[in-house]
Amino acid sequence: MPISDEDLRNAVTGAHARHKDDPGGKNADYIPYLASVPSHLCGVALATTGGQVFKAGDADYQFAIESISKVFTLALAMEAHGPDALREKIGAAATGMPFNSVMAIELHQGKPLSPLVNAGAIAAASLVPGDTADAMWANILDCQSRFAGRRIALSDAVNTSEQTTNFHNRGIAWLLYSYGRCFSDPMRACDVYTRQCSTLVSAVDLAVMGATLANGGVNPLTKERVIQAANVPHILADMVMEGLYTGSGRWAYTVGLPGKSGVGGGVMAVAPGILAIAAFSPPLDDAGNSVRAQAAVADVARTLGYNLFAPAA
Repeated sequence: MPISDEDLRNAVTGAHARHKDDPGGKNADYIPYLASVPSHLCGVALATTGGQVFKAGDADYQFAIESISKVFTLALAMEAHGPDALREKIGAAATGMPFNSVMAIELHQGKPLSPLVNAGAIAAASLVPGDTADAMWANILDCQSRFAGRRIALSDAVNTSEQTTNFHNRGIAWLLYSYGRCFSDPMRACDVYTRQCSTLVSAVDLAVMGATLANGGVNPLTKERVIQAANVPHILADMVMEGLYTGSGRWAYTVGLPGKSGVGGGVMAVAPGILAIAAFSPPLDDAGNSVRAQAAVADVARTLGYNLFAPAA
């Protein structure tokens, strides 16, 4: 039975109502800016491949994209170098360890394994075309904007907060470089990676960005082809394996959609060929995933019956 606009709207508003006050979790505090975001905020959004958008709560609130940016830098690097080169240089597997793990690098002789953990994302940033940090950054910002269908902007406040506290990531960049797995100047790659995490998006933006992946790389609002259709399955596979860090296996088992989270409180999930769901709320669980956003996105997916691993009705 076809799903109506009313069904989509009710799924979004219902999920927001049921989970906007869920208890548990706390804001990320190792980045000062994130600690200051009001923890009561909660927004839910959905975008279809046909360009429809439904939203509830604080879905227009602008928050730091953080690690969800890794998906789009991966897409940019894959467009430039191809999926086979990305798998050889970075890898395509879950690390089984926290997103900022150094041990995971050492255990695999310097190979990050996934472009969706910090080490792999820094390596992916080092592969972005551009002769200077500013040129590389301009390409990343343009990519995020094309996925969202509007001009995305850097937050100076977020970037300053991150650049002055990113010592661990600087260490990761040098470690990658020592293994030949950082493909530009390591401090330039770390700088660019930090900037990509410091843009502001809303749950609506994330829903449209995810719907661009669901739509085979074509933005459903602008109708622009952002990436090749052939690259989309590889990106979604990476999201299944490592999109929610150490919570990725549980997410695949219980929700069954490729997803990506960020410590800014966002979660995005993609139902290929159909739509994307996104939600935002700052309090995080121990793995770094938003407690309320996970629950809301899972609620919408369950209500609408979307699960990549379930037989079609």
